[in-house]
Amino acid sequence: MSVNRKRAGMSRRRAPIAVLSTVIVTAATLTASTTAHAATTTFTPTADTYVDSSATGTNHGTSGQLGTDNSPIKRTFLKFTVSGTSGAVSNAKLRIHTDDVAGAESPNGGTFRAMADTGWTETAVTWNNQPAIDGATLGSLGSVVRNAWYEVDVTGLVTGNGTFGIAITSSSTDGADYDSRESGSSTAPQLVVTSGTTPPPGDPVLVGAGDIADSGSGDTATAALLDNIQGTVFTTGDNVYPDGTASQFSSYYEPTWGRHKARTRPSPGNHDYHTSGATGYYNYFGAQAGPSGRGYYSYDIGNWHVVSLNSNISTSAGSAQEQWLRQDLAANTKPCTAAYWHHPLFTSGANHAPSTATRPLFQALYDNNADVVIFGHNHQYERFAPQNPSGGLDTARGIRTFVAGMGGAGAYGFGTIKPNSEARNTGTRGVLKLTLHSDSFDWQFVPEAGKTYTDSGTTACH
Repeated sequence: MSVNRKRAGMSRRRAPIAVLSTVIVTAATLTASTTAHAATTTFTPTADTYVDSSATGTNHGTSGQLGTDNSPIKRTFLKFTVSGTSGAVSNAKLRIHTDDVAGAESPNGGTFRAMADTGWTETAVTWNNQPAIDGATLGSLGSVVRNAWYEVDVTGLVTGNGTFGIAITSSSTDGADYDSRESGSSTAPQLVVTSGTTPPPGDPVLVGAGDIADSGSGDTATAALLDNIQGTVFTTGDNVYPDGTASQFSSYYEPTWGRHKARTRPSPGNHDYHTSGATGYYNYFGAQAGPSGRGYYSYDIGNWHVVSLNSNISTSAGSAQEQWLRQDLAANTKPCTAAYWHHPLFTSGANHAPSTATRPLFQALYDNNADVVIFGHNHQYERFAPQNPSGGLDTARGIRTFVAGMGGAGAYGFGTIKPNSEARNTGTRGVLKLTLHSDSFDWQFVPEAGKTYTDSGTTACH
């Protein structure tokens, strides 16, 4: 294997994670829990490099590649500094991405071992002065393909805050190449640490946004917010751009919001339907998106009934979806109700006008005393006072609505501000967090790191 294979031009291309262990999540996972929850934090390396027996005095610390091989011998070194954890570490996994060049694939992805020496520096290590690989074996990978994510359980090494070293070696003469931290944030190695506990949530949380993943980095910023917010994740459509293909879900959504897939209850958007039948969306989310190809379903969280709807198919009065919604709401026994879908009935956005075709869905929710509806489509945040289906202020039975299209895609501007619009922002990505009490809900706009816009308040259930 060549020592200095030239890297292909690095776009923000991301590929599926090759999962080494599978966790089965059932619908029961989404109900309110009385057990404690742990916090998950993602760390990138503070240093990474490799050494090469055929270039004993050369330092590769600034390379975009990390090599593992046995002819010539190449060894990779990673160093992570973990901070901010509390309580015991329950899980730690190393996520690494194979390089997107011919030859990066291998029949042997390598052996991962702990290192006692963490004093080495990225720009000084060579074959001649390499640190010792003297710790326990943490795991190994079999065959790997190019441009793909892989995970190794390193819980045995990462026990709390501190600095940890991991080495990768290979017994194969056709070893693998991985992306280093110099390759960019979308493919750099990651250490995902779950630790500590928080008090049992007496009131569950529903958190999310829409218009999420594309070739930019906005979804990386909003996914980082989800890392520190427990609860059920919702999406208000346009989960991935531009066309909702399986490849785009793998390359853009999976490495960011995808790490919260097990607790996500999505809804589809028009870009998801750029792929015929939204098959990329339905295949990616599976049963978590409701019955395949239908795109509408409901579930309960605590004292709340939650409905995810599909504004990309018929929403007219008498349509299959509208009839299902009325039947679903009639059977509901929970005192509070929330719903979400993509195309907004109420919005001041300049790019997309209000979708009056969705009014029959809103009417059904209004007739059944629903409390909150969340939309996407316009890439911004907007909060409206409680309204009736015609957009009139209704403080007695009106439904409070939000446009939560700030999940990562490029920002849109506002046009004429519509009646009853109470708060709005564009240019700040974030997530909308709803804390669902037994007879009310609190809302909070949580901004991406480095931004200051916030919005919060509370509304009683009907």
